[in-house]
Amino acid sequence: MSEADGLASRLRRAAYPIEIPPTSSPWNLAELEGIPLSPPRPAAVLLGVIPRKEGVGVLLTRRTEQLRDHAGQVSLPGGRIEPADTSPAQAALREAQEEVGLLPAQAQVLGYLDPYLTITGYRVLPVVAMIHQDFIPRANPEEVADVFEVPLALLMDPDHLEQVEFTFGGRTRHVLQYRYATHRIWGATAAILYNLRERLAASDQGER
Repeated sequence: MSEADGLASRLRRAAYPIEIPPTSSPWNLAELEGIPLSPPRPAAVLLGVIPRKEGVGVLLTRRTEQLRDHAGQVSLPGGRIEPADTSPAQAALREAQEEVGLLPAQAQVLGYLDPYLTITGYRVLPVVAMIHQDFIPRANPEEVADVFEVPLALLMDPDHLEQVEFTFGGRTRHVLQYRYATHRIWGATAAILYNLRERLAASDQGER
């Protein structure tokens, strides 16, 4: 088994089956207590893992400043699940193709992470996928200001994860944050990456 195949097997074991999207409540509801939220809107993001020759990376984007939600922030490719989408995974692949030019044939979809509720009212299902090592991103300038990759090893290292306090809705709250080069990876994106780390750790522990 190649290293890429071994990593794909680890990711698949850590995720929910791709055939059965999780229907559980978002895992971060306690942090949103006291914030008035509209009925959640379904969304999906693609957590793409790329086994490059120089190491395994995770595909991230920086959103343009003119977008309505989360403008200028680092994010995973993704967006709303539309009525025509056959599944959250298909929605994530569609959005990734629109935003960074990823063709569905260049991605091996492996499973889902836990649902996450954003402060803007999106119930996000993260879709884990292995992306072909020869993939070259092409940013859609209307939505994406930058495309970059962060080493998976950095994201899996607890020493690189920070917790930041802020006040919102009359109480102290916390958000997670990574820093990589000039990028600040925080909020929902950092939380989803943390969820991947925790699920991988639990899955690996269960294999021992």
